[in-house]
Amino acid sequence: MTTLASACPLAVSEEGPDCSKRLILRECLDRWQREVQHGEVDTGRYRGRYAVWGQGPTLVLIPGLASDAISFAMLMARLQSHFRCVSYDLPDGINDGARLTTYRHDDLTQDLFALLDHLHIRECCLLGSSFGSTIALSALHQRPDRFDHAILQGGFARRPLAVAEEFVASWARYLPGRLGQLPFVRRVIEHNHREPFLQRDPDVWRFFVERSCQAPLRAFAMRLLMLHRLDLRPILPTILHPMLLICGDRDPLVGKTCEQELKQGLPNVARAEIEGCGHQPHQTHPEVMAEVVRQFLLPARSG
Repeated sequence: MTTLASACPLAVSEEGPDCSKRLILRECLDRWQREVQHGEVDTGRYRGRYAVWGQGPTLVLIPGLASDAISFAMLMARLQSHFRCVSYDLPDGINDGARLTTYRHDDLTQDLFALLDHLHIRECCLLGSSFGSTIALSALHQRPDRFDHAILQGGFARRPLAVAEEFVASWARYLPGRLGQLPFVRRVIEHNHREPFLQRDPDVWRFFVERSCQAPLRAFAMRLLMLHRLDLRPILPTILHPMLLICGDRDPLVGKTCEQELKQGLPNVARAEIEGCGHQPHQTHPEVMAEVVRQFLLPARSG
């Protein structure tokens, strides 16, 4: 059974009306190929690939450190009947023209605005996943008029690296290749993420591992170092949008301190906790996460 924490007024379980039909990854990927509108936007810093799926109010999904647009395939497959879902790939320096050594966190925020302008999106809701939550927070602060509500999944305002993490990232930013080529990466992924995936078909776990391992090493390292220097706590009180934090009760990467900083700093925030969930609810619990998103956003858009 998956439930929401009492701090959030929503209520959903895996037996709820929108959670009854279990998503199959293969079917979602097939639909992704057939139904999704794919495009590319030149932000002036890189050529960003994006995906648009569905009809309704626009919901922009921002991926995390080692994630990309297609990583949201199952979640978007469930949400596309309610929302015009938009996701995109962050700059990775592989055939997209990005000069990673010159990138700053604010550049990622400006890339988001460039995508919105390209798609003629005047106002939308945001869903920032993990590292993507920092881009969402920055955008909400800079241009509050462009956004209605926002959701942060596994989010944080700051997350400094441990000494060993900073050392590895500083070294890896000069290496070519993919994240999965590092000898210890698959063991780390297994240790941090495997358990919540046991309830899904094995191909979901394989998909997650392979998507993570495909992340370009330099891009992943640069994002980590960018994150190490980032502290968005001072801007939190200025973000007045209704905000929902989606948390996994077994998230090994984003702890209670990160969550408390968001809850204390954001003026208008609610919280939903998914039981038995780690850091990837859009893959381990996409049905439940979609229902949480739907309940949070649609009442505000019912008029």
